[in-house]
Amino acid sequence: MVKRGPVIQVRELYKIYRLGQEKVRALNGVNFDINRGEFCSIVGTSGSGKSTLLNMLAGLEKPTKGEIVIAGEHMETKKENQLVAFRREHIGFIFQSYNLLPTLNAIENVALPLTFQGVNKKTRTKRAVQLLDMVGLSTHKKHKPTQMSGGQQQRVGMARALVVEPEIIFADEPTGNLDSVTSEDMMFLMRKVVYEQNQTLVMVTHDDHLASYADRIIRIKDGQVISVTVKTEEERARMVEDLRRMEQERMASLRGVKVQKESMNEGEKER
Repeated sequence: MVKRGPVIQVRELYKIYRLGQEKVRALNGVNFDINRGEFCSIVGTSGSGKSTLLNMLAGLEKPTKGEIVIAGEHMETKKENQLVAFRREHIGFIFQSYNLLPTLNAIENVALPLTFQGVNKKTRTKRAVQLLDMVGLSTHKKHKPTQMSGGQQQRVGMARALVVEPEIIFADEPTGNLDSVTSEDMMFLMRKVVYEQNQTLVMVTHDDHLASYADRIIRIKDGQVISVTVKTEEERARMVEDLRRMEQERMASLRGVKVQKESMNEGEKER
């Protein structure tokens, strides 16, 4: 059994905004841990504080008070240039709006974070191609965003988040612009990445059904954690088995489509 110690620790976290003379407590004494290799969802309605919390975890906003420890490092004490460096080296992001550069193809978009790290073109291209294969886009590597569906663009976003081999991936409403079927596909892919690569993934969502895919579900309301639900190792093992079965079915379906196409091509040649 893999030992899963905390990779994120949050202690007595507060975020207070001033609106004129009024104080708004966006986060009000939040505490929780997230273990390495977990898929965690932070779920709440609009205005609950979930997006503020994600921004704090990612070092995009400073807390008013409290501690955020990620991979042993205190985020709340870092200066802005240190936070930028930490995010570049240790964190991947998946955005609701994909945030792909329209002038770059899929390979170039995925490889972009490695460009900022100074990785040579041959190495970063090879890594990008591997990840695009993993997320099921082997035939779309040279496509630009306008030539891909929303689901395909989000898969590129997933590959880009993984390219720096991050400690943690943060996903902000990653299925917000996708239909229900494509959303399910995206959740399948996210779970696959977590289980097969022992990746830590933290997703913010307002959707209870999508949140249920996670190993750990943190519910937040009015800036406070109201419940934390953690799947048992047995439940997690069943989810891994389901994932393997679904992957086998998907591969069998793809093989069937390939055989059908080859058969049709042969028929056309005979005519």
